[in-house]
This record gives sequence, structure tokens and C-alpha cells, in this order.
Amino acid sequence: MTTDVWLLYVGTVLIFMSTPGPSQLLMLSVSMSNGFHRSLATAAGDLSANTMQILLAGLGLAAVITASRYGFTIIKWAGVSYLIWIGVRQIMASFNTREVSATGVVTSLRQLWLRGFVTSAANPKAVVFFAALFPQFLSPQHSLPPQIAILGLTYIVIDGCFLACYGKGASWLTQVLKSHHKAWVDCVAGAGLIGAAILLGLKGRQLRD
Repeated sequence: MTTDVWLLYVGTVLIFMSTPGPSQLLMLSVSMSNGFHRSLATAAGDLSANTMQILLAGLGLAAVITASRYGFTIIKWAGVSYLIWIGVRQIMASFNTREVSATGVVTSLRQLWLRGFVTSAANPKAVVFFAALFPQFLSPQHSLPPQIAILGLTYIVIDGCFLACYGKGASWLTQVLKSHHKAWVDCVAGAGLIGAAILLGLKGRQLRD
């Protein structure tokens, strides 16, 4: 792999991530309700799904998954339903003062990780990227494992930086608000989860069109 190819790949990834998607909106929501440091578990879940998608793309399986309309549709709508469910639960809890602590609606790190993983794994835009664009930067004239490792690590680093920026920004905004507004912050965070679910569903329709 030449430096020119790598730079072209970096530019492609930056353009790909320039428009906020479900994962970014999810990161905003989790950071608002659970704090920046705990939201890193959600980022880790997102990047874990990306790593899986990179490996599948390297093995040539991503295209097969994309071509399986019904199988992927089930995965996508399961992710949408999951986000709506936890979003509604968080909105309901935000109005119950007995369930809202001084630091907001606290969720286990495992659940936060799962939110990130499901959202990224069910995102049609990400799957299409790894199925259609990622292989274009792989040269058959050279050993594939090192190329996959370099391109994959590059994507993970860039995506991680984007997610961290969204999470830190949301955390800062939450700290600016007064403590007695915390219940409304949690309500907005729950609405953000539902918004991420809607955006996830719309991504699928856009790609079909």
C-alpha cells in the first residue's frame, strides 16, 4: 500500500464521517445522561462492531451480508427497536425522581457497550462502507493482512476521535446546565436515543433508494 492510497482512504473516511449518524447521536445521548467517561463504554461498543465489520470485509463476507436483504433487515430493525425501547425507558425514568440520581440515569457499562455495538452493527451505512468501499483500497498484489490491519486501525482511530469529541461536547453542555435541570437533560438524552433509532431506520431507506 502506497502513501497516496492511504491518504485517499483517510480523506474518504473523513468525508464518510462528516455527517452525524446514529452512532454520533447515541454518543451525545449517553454522554449527557451518564457522563463522558462512562460514555466511552458506548464508544468501545461501536468500535468493537467496526472491528468485526473490518474483519468481515477482509474475508469478503461483508458483501454477502449486505446482499442478504432479509437477514440484514432483521438485524437493522432489531437495533432500531432496541434503541427506541431504552429511549422510552429513560424518558419515563427522568420524570420519576426516585429513579434519577444526582448524576442522572446510571446504566451499567455492559449495557452502554451493548448500545454502541448494536447501533454500529445495525447501521446500513457502515455495512455498505465496509462491503463496497473498504475492499477498493486493498491491493491484490500485496499481502492482505497488513493492509487490512493498517486501514482498519486508521478507521478505528478516526472514528474513536469523532465519538470522543461528540461525547466530550455533550458532557460539557450538561455540566453547564444547573442540577435542577438534570431530569430534563435525561429526558432529552432519552429523546436522543429515539432519534438515533429513527435515523438508523432512515439510513436503510436512503440506501435502498
